[in-house]
Amino acid sequence: MPKAVRLFVRYVEAVNRIVGRITMLLIFAMMGVLLYSSIMKTVAIPPLWTLEMAQFLMVGYFLLGGPYSMQLGEHVRMDLLYGAWSDRTKTQVDVITILFLIFYLALLLWGGLSSSGYALQYGERSYSAWRPYMAPIKIIMCIGIFMMLLQAIAMFIKDIAKLRGEEL
Repeated sequence: MPKAVRLFVRYVEAVNRIVGRITMLLIFAMMGVLLYSSIMKTVAIPPLWTLEMAQFLMVGYFLLGGPYSMQLGEHVRMDLLYGAWSDRTKTQVDVITILFLIFYLALLLWGGLSSSGYALQYGERSYSAWRPYMAPIKIIMCIGIFMMLLQAIAMFIKDIAKLRGEEL
């Protein structure tokens, strides 16, 4: 593989590793918000913002941590047939299926960018009683989708190299 391709894979995986490790901490923020909500429900009036904030934190946790999970090979996979295949067959199937993932993520990113642009342009707000602006979470979603797209491309490159007998 050319040096530029190797650098691309190395940098994408390094960024996703750093962001994924930091994103792991969002679970504690989400737990804190939900604990605060539970305590306030028993002691006083429940705050309006806690459930929706926990949902936003979960979206960030899921979408920003997804590329790191994919990099580690810890994502969900149907092992019904896949587990019995040889490494070469697994890699060949991965090369084909990751093309579908790349196409899906590109469409998802295109729609997310369109939706984020709308949210920024018109000051879109949630329909809940709290009414937070939607642009920040939509931008985070687009960043996560973009990072997942880059990781999928890096995985595709690594699988192609593996089929050619190279390791990246």
